Amino acid sequence: MMWGYGMNPVWLWIYGLLSLGATVVLIVWTVRVFRNDSPSPVGPRTTDARRILDERYARGELTAEQYRQQVTDLGEQP
Repeated sequence: MMWGYGMNPVWLWIYGLLSLGATVVLIVWTVRVFRNDSPSPVGPRTTDARRILDERYARGELTAEQYRQQVTDLGEQP
């Protein structure tokens, strides 16, 4: 009797496909979490336009009213 010899290679194919699928899912999840334009489970992300407005307001280039108006025009909360 040959115990353990001649294992069915189908299990190796299944394991390989499952590993490949898990790798793809991990890569997609990682990209979605760290993209700037997608909602994050950690907290809200700001767009580039909002970041520029924040910087201009911090430098004093915009008044509070101008800042609020432009943020509203972007469709975001001030």
